[in-house]
Amino acid sequence: MAKWKAEDKSIDEATQEMIRKAERDGVELVWDRLEKQQPQCGYGQLGVCCKNCMAGPCRIDPFGDGPQKGVCGATADTIVARTVDRMIAAGAAAHSDHGRHVVLALHEALEGNAPYPIKDEKKLRSVAKRLGVETEGRDAQEIAKDVVKIAFDDFGKQDEKLIHFADAYASEKRKEVWEKVGVSPRNIDREVVEIMHRTHIGVDHEPLSLIAQGLRASLGDGWGGSLIATELQDVLFGTPQISKSEANLGVLQEDKVNIIVHGHEPVMAEKVVEAAMDPEMIEYAKSKGAAGINLAGMCCTGLELLMRDNIPIAGNYLQQELAIVTGAVEAMIVDVQCIMPALVDVARCYHTKIIDTSPIASFPGATHIKFDESRADEIAREIVKTAIDNFKNRVQTKVRIPKGKSEAIGGFSVEATLEALGGSLAPLEDAIKSGKIRGIAGIVGCNNPKVKHNSNHIAIVNELIKNDILVIGTGCWATACAEYGIFLPEYAENAGEGLKAVCKALGIPPALNMGSCVDCSRMLVIADLMARDLGVDISDLPLVGSATEAMTEKAVSIGTYFVASGIYTHLGVVPPVMGSQEVINILTKGAMDLVGGAFFIEPNPVKAAKIMAEYIEKKRKALGI
Repeated sequence: MAKWKAEDKSIDEATQEMIRKAERDGVELVWDRLEKQQPQCGYGQLGVCCKNCMAGPCRIDPFGDGPQKGVCGATADTIVARTVDRMIAAGAAAHSDHGRHVVLALHEALEGNAPYPIKDEKKLRSVAKRLGVETEGRDAQEIAKDVVKIAFDDFGKQDEKLIHFADAYASEKRKEVWEKVGVSPRNIDREVVEIMHRTHIGVDHEPLSLIAQGLRASLGDGWGGSLIATELQDVLFGTPQISKSEANLGVLQEDKVNIIVHGHEPVMAEKVVEAAMDPEMIEYAKSKGAAGINLAGMCCTGLELLMRDNIPIAGNYLQQELAIVTGAVEAMIVDVQCIMPALVDVARCYHTKIIDTSPIASFPGATHIKFDESRADEIAREIVKTAIDNFKNRVQTKVRIPKGKSEAIGGFSVEATLEALGGSLAPLEDAIKSGKIRGIAGIVGCNNPKVKHNSNHIAIVNELIKNDILVIGTGCWATACAEYGIFLPEYAENAGEGLKAVCKALGIPPALNMGSCVDCSRMLVIADLMARDLGVDISDLPLVGSATEAMTEKAVSIGTYFVASGIYTHLGVVPPVMGSQEVINILTKGAMDLVGGAFFIEPNPVKAAKIMAEYIEKKRKALGI
């Protein structure tokens, strides 16, 4: 088992406690598997391994003594650019397909085939107005049908025009940049397909044109698929409002049936919430010897439920196995993205059932209860009943729930943020102009087992707020902050004097939870609104981005659409690009000239925060503030 210490793998005490329990129970965890993979392939880490055809795999010798071209003649620059593009394509596909599933659910509901009423008509009318849909004198059903039609069109239209959602939400200045460079997304699916076509053997070999297509596909995600997901989830399930909940493994309860909903799409999870709160199901749980039902979230599904329903979140990516290690989880219900296949193996060591629900994601050894929107209520009840029936199989000698948990405020949707500021961004903009707040940093999640769990997330936030930089963010970063107490107004005591004063005046934390990773689109909307107010482009604002514990292909797409939107963006984990100086130059320098944003790589979060603060001061000076 582990040759490492629990405290070396996480800064969170509840997580450390469960890591030690797993070792005593003889359970293999993600860190054990990472250790067994050492040393990892150096060619793969540099991005100079190509396996895109069966003449390969080919690799370029980074030291110049071996092959410098693949069998087809591709150089390291071409191979690395292809590698990055395919990561963007996969990430954009994952988030955008999430958006498609939301549109399909809304469509089925409007056709009377699925039990999903529109919960936020005000948000629907706001989205429709942006898209140019007539709302006056029309009911919600009619308006929603037009919005759905436009959303479907963005996934599949065949003209060369900018997708409708990007056209409706992005400012003219930003759209002009995209048009000039030739990266305006025309069709969400098309841009992903075109990457796959361009990176097929014998197609595109020019690193710059390959990366440009990566920018375009990422924009189709950020200003298309992800934005559609966020906006229409708000319409269907309600726009998040500021409220308090709890976070960390300590939210599990020993005397109740514990159900964890894990993944990314709330279409299924929201129905499980309804079923778990049904008095009839609660009575059924009591008839099986439990005190009731305790529902908790994991990863981004957890953040969706925390933001909208005040459901506590049990953890982020690296804590998913540890929730099962508590021995107190009757069922972990999963849909798509960031779900470790190893969960089934861990669950075999306890009584937990892994229930997979997505038609596109099956896990060998799991209980398969596939979700169908047309039978949503029935299936959700079946899932909850399955969990309750498993309560009798819990082995009490294996149960240990850590005490660690924290209160956390969430729900900072764009609408809730504006409401907290009195109806507009003016108070925030005035604070930035006066210098009380120097700028804003947008951080997206991921945990990476190569990085000490949550350490970079917390360190970079502490350093940024100390320098009077307001932090907003999503995903596993948000869960880390929730667990650490950062999402509480009193944490502003750790901020600089200017930010502290603003937080106290508004009653807000120094860092704001904007939701799941797909909700990075909320950060884009905030940036766009601020740019419009100040009459500048997003690239002119004192804004920076960060993916400090980056791991997934989704993070590559998110970081790329931040850059393509004009935001200087930090990566805390080195991506597979170091084998090509040309690709490095494009991503870290050339992109700044093209789209006004670029990447920088810095594994040390304190050093990264310093670079981000210096960049913000540079932008302030250029704006004359």
